[in-house]
Amino acid sequence: MNDRAPAPGGLALVEALVNTLDIETGADSLDTTDGRAPFGLAERDVPAARELREALRAACLAHAGHRAPGRSPAALDELLARAPLHVTVAEDGSAALRPADPGPLVSRIAHALAAAAADGTWARLKACEAEDCQWAYYDRSPAGRRRWCSMSVCGARAKMRTYRARRISTGTG
Repeated sequence: MNDRAPAPGGLALVEALVNTLDIETGADSLDTTDGRAPFGLAERDVPAARELREALRAACLAHAGHRAPGRSPAALDELLARAPLHVTVAEDGSAALRPADPGPLVSRIAHALAAAAADGTWARLKACEAEDCQWAYYDRSPAGRRRWCSMSVCGARAKMRTYRARRISTGTG
């Protein structure tokens, strides 16, 4: 859906994982070997990756001020607790967070979220307001108030629905 550049830094991984499911069509790229490859997933890893994906989607929806029925952003906290991070210190004295085990997807996601939380970009990764979309996108708008992944698709549909509903309620449609 989103025709914009991917999210910055490690958030690109998060955005890509959330967008492995096309809610409108039901197509899930995690069903294919090629779709799992960018995440280093084997077929046996898919159920856990789907659980992580939907917890991330709930958090992205929360960033945009929406709630997904039956899903809580707090579920992400439980999943990330399984991915310990540790601080590494370089020769120049700089410190950074690193996954204790960089192999599992949840560890790479935890690392990306820690970095994004530190630099303030995590809250700008959102999910589209459209119930039949919920595509993850990075909100680059100055005010940080985008509601849809694409104004030309989801935004236009929402505005048309509002327009039609208003015409019906006023008896002009």
